[in-house]
Amino acid sequence: MRVVHDPGSDTADRTVLATDVSFADGIGAKVRGLRFRSSLPDDFALVFPFDGVGRRDIDMLFVRTPIDVLWVVEEEVQRVETLRAWLGFGFTKADTVIELPPGAAGGVSVGDRVFLDDH
Repeated sequence: MRVVHDPGSDTADRTVLATDVSFADGIGAKVRGLRFRSSLPDDFALVFPFDGVGRRDIDMLFVRTPIDVLWVVEEEVQRVETLRAWLGFGFTKADTVIELPPGAAGGVSVGDRVFLDDH
């Protein structure tokens, strides 16, 4: 599984944001998120899938490293933000939230397509 960024109509512009993908499926995994981790591998992503679109809050309490966060609705990026360790907070409506190492989402913009690919 990998997280792919598609900024436009030309498939040559696609880039892989992460190849080491984990899922926070259950409530416990969603609450735990990346808490207590001091670093993330460069190719890592934690994906939070939700049933439907709703307000999705991300807090950085006990997260020891900054992270890039993508809020996505039906593969379209709604918000991109780098959250500070310990103190960061962000929210936006989404059906999927993707957390990445800091800088990994540097080329991602609102309106871009980000999707999971099982290649």
